[in-house]
Amino acid sequence: MGSSGRKFLLTCASLFGICCFATISFAVTWDMPTPYPDKTFHTQNIAQFADEVEKATNGNLKINIHSAGSLFKHPEIKNAVRGGQVPIGEIFLSLLSNENAVFGADSQPFLATNYDEAAKLWAAQKPIITKLLNEQGLMPLFSVAWPPQGLYTKKAINTVEDLKGIKFRAYNATLEKFANLVGAAPTQVEVPDIPQAFATGRVDAMITSPSTGANSKAWDFVTHYTDIQAWLPKNIVVVNQRAFRKLDQADQQAVLTAAAAAEKRGWDMSVQETTEKTAILKENGVIIVTPSQTLMDSLKKVGAEMLNDWKKEAGADGEAILQSYQN
Repeated sequence: MGSSGRKFLLTCASLFGICCFATISFAVTWDMPTPYPDKTFHTQNIAQFADEVEKATNGNLKINIHSAGSLFKHPEIKNAVRGGQVPIGEIFLSLLSNENAVFGADSQPFLATNYDEAAKLWAAQKPIITKLLNEQGLMPLFSVAWPPQGLYTKKAINTVEDLKGIKFRAYNATLEKFANLVGAAPTQVEVPDIPQAFATGRVDAMITSPSTGANSKAWDFVTHYTDIQAWLPKNIVVVNQRAFRKLDQADQQAVLTAAAAAEKRGWDMSVQETTEKTAILKENGVIIVTPSQTLMDSLKKVGAEMLNDWKKEAGADGEAILQSYQN
């Protein structure tokens, strides 16, 4: 073969290599740990978010969801994203309140007890949450509220005294404090472990959403659901800033657009979830109880005490959140 032929083949080989390299460099896969099972509406919303991202980026970015704590346990997810072990993840926002109280604003009992109030509180909370996460190399993509939290028990609860001594599931520092203040005994239990925790006697009561109650088949281990509408906590999806910046601008915008759609869709799903899952609880024999005024007055006193303590812990940022929310 002559020199011109060899040059031609080398040129073709180089072009082929460049094309292959381009394909490899632009096809990115993000592993995404989430804490909740596939049937949870949060996970379903995230699955749709991932589909929309893949379509909008023409396959340049694929998000593989690892649900139910299968890749990282819930308490590990935020640091896994921060450390770059994974580029994106979902967490229960107030789980971070141990590192800064402002993360737990949405879990303060009886501060925001319906969707309009919860949306206002998120609008007040988001700039400060964004600032705190930015300091850790993280960026919030979207946040979705759970349905209002209700009380699941094995007996009727008519007064706050009826809660004394009950072994109580806690999922964050705020709920642990709440349990202590009403005289219950808190135990940390993640969502996938709820049925086993009740079956083995680790817990006898919990405050959680109709979603978690129905998905956990609460009728197998409790008799009463008291609709106290204590608060609407949120999940938040965060992304590692370095990983996000590695995407080209068009793909970054595709992620942000899909995130905005996921936030709106997720809140709508949550509203629908409240009605549907409460009905499922009732259909399966759980007694749905409207709380007595006596019970609510006592619980709200506990909430007011906790909010005062939270203000001290949250400092100037907490005060800014409350002022923005209340105005």
